[in-house]
Amino acid sequence: MADHDLTGFTRSTFTHDGATRRLLRRGTGPAVIIMAEIPGITPKVLGFAERVAASGCTAVLPVLFGEPGRDTDAAAVGWPSVGRSLASSLWQVCVSREFTLLATGRSSRVVRWLRALAAAEHERCGGLGVGAVGMCLTGGFALAMATDERLVAPVLSQPSLPLACTRSRAGAIDISPGELAVVRRRCERDGLQVLGLRFRGDRLVPGDRFAYLRRELGDAFVAVELDAEAANPASALAPHSVLTEHLIDEPGQPTRQALDTVLDLFRTRLLGEQPSRPA
Repeated sequence: MADHDLTGFTRSTFTHDGATRRLLRRGTGPAVIIMAEIPGITPKVLGFAERVAASGCTAVLPVLFGEPGRDTDAAAVGWPSVGRSLASSLWQVCVSREFTLLATGRSSRVVRWLRALAAAEHERCGGLGVGAVGMCLTGGFALAMATDERLVAPVLSQPSLPLACTRSRAGAIDISPGELAVVRRRCERDGLQVLGLRFRGDRLVPGDRFAYLRRELGDAFVAVELDAEAANPASALAPHSVLTEHLIDEPGQPTRQALDTVLDLFRTRLLGEQPSRPA
């Protein structure tokens, strides 16, 4: 792959509580907030956004870190370039007070800004509600955003916080107890469904984290767990990024089926369509 010049995406900004961030946008219809993984909005994240837009929704990508469109495929740009991009994005995250990396029982402060963005996009785009996809570092943000009733389709793709450096952190996720209780009530009262994606054996997303979500949310937490062998072997990285880096975009592939599950959730929850039947 090469750098993406962002053709097909419009650019704007959103300000809330004194914080202004850039946005990329594509499509029409109900909004889906797409929060990228480290190192940022890569061409593969943009490719996922294009699929969301093609499904009948508006893909909205806030620039939380990194430089949008920068290719980080080591085979294409080399490891030194990848290392610089990763280091730059990690530095932005580590020096920011908006992100919580280690603490359990706490949501990152940036979630408040993301909730405000989702509310503004619902007013702008209409539809039955808003979807949200968090990836890796931002995975749990989609869960914490679901305290707002406008958020009706949260997707947690390889949620990696808090960093699983202890057993207690491995069996938790970055949301406060009070906010988790609100999400649980929405699941029980409103039929909210929370979709989670991970590769088995991914040390950044231990099985204990998904077990915790099953205990807390019951059947409302729908887990898609893939064998490591299902990951795209062309990637130089260990299996991790279900919808982007490790996607094999071919019918019948497990990662493609996971992608189709995500898109089907948006069509049913945001557009009111009937769920697709397995082929």
